[in-house]
Amino acid sequence: MAVVLRDVGQYIQGAGELDNLGKFVKKLGNKFLLICSPNNKQRIGDRIETALNSVEKEIVYSEFHNQCTMEAIEKAVADGTAAGCDIIIGAGGGTAIDTAKAVATKMGGIPCVIIPTIASNDAPCAGLSVVYNEEGVVVKVINMVRNPDVVLVDTGVIAQAPRKFLVSGMGDALATYFEARACWRTGARTMARGNCSHTSLAMAKLCYDLLLEHSVKALEAVDRNEVNEDLENVVEACIYLSGFGAICGGLAAAHAINDGLGAVPQIHANGTSHGEKVAFGLIAQLILEKAPEEEWNTVLDYIHAVGLPSTLADLGVTEFVEADIRRAAKIAASPKEFTKNVRADITADEVYEAILAADKAGAAK
Repeated sequence: MAVVLRDVGQYIQGAGELDNLGKFVKKLGNKFLLICSPNNKQRIGDRIETALNSVEKEIVYSEFHNQCTMEAIEKAVADGTAAGCDIIIGAGGGTAIDTAKAVATKMGGIPCVIIPTIASNDAPCAGLSVVYNEEGVVVKVINMVRNPDVVLVDTGVIAQAPRKFLVSGMGDALATYFEARACWRTGARTMARGNCSHTSLAMAKLCYDLLLEHSVKALEAVDRNEVNEDLENVVEACIYLSGFGAICGGLAAAHAINDGLGAVPQIHANGTSHGEKVAFGLIAQLILEKAPEEEWNTVLDYIHAVGLPSTLADLGVTEFVEADIRRAAKIAASPKEFTKNVRADITADEVYEAILAADKAGAAK
């Protein structure tokens, strides 16, 4: 199988860069559909409008609420079509961003601009949208014609968000290297429809290295609502390097177990984030891989240092229900999931035992 690399058109990151939005998008279209929540419209809507008006562009607002569902996508498509919009902006967290990418795709692959207001996952740079139902269970994935045309990350905005969002992004990014490595070892097909390349694996390893070195000080900066070099490095890892790694390096058991855990009622009710579930899923993946003790210790030390979950209780499981965890394992081991990228013949029983072992290891550390 060939190596295939997919990347965003332009990636811009830095404090205050939102005010420069106009110069990066002025050639992409004329009438912009802004998809974001009322909260994010209040936070940055005026800055987006001012930046677009400075290059004589129109803007139409489509209100987004909570989850990337087919209903939310269809509503925004209707808003954009009725207004005659020829370019989409998605501003907010992962679900608003995924909705915007799906809308751009559904409207014929028109240009798409992404402005994350938190660094909670790697959705901004990924050329796909994960669609959920109202219960928070993944129902489908919509692939874009291409990755977003522009991803603009204003780290000044990111620094104003609560630390829990950056911690979640760290959890999502933490798995990037280990999942790419699994795909490299098995020759698994990536989301870019090719093999993991030397480039993808190296960028995934850089993502991991930046997290280990800079995460604690980046969180301290966020606690002060300040931007420092550590935060810039971690945001680059969480948004750009993790996004590139997920698509071009590949996914494995950590993300598959995340999908399974999303179907556990207690975890869903707890509001556990994507990155938190991925981080726990990574512990289980390392068990499935029989990873060396040194690697184990490094990952668990990092998880505890930044406040990611390492046990089922941390995820919101206050009462152990075997049937729920077995169902999560069955979902994660299904043929359509990425666990097969670790080893093709992994069973639901093996995943179940790995989840229990991860819970035990997290509690003992």
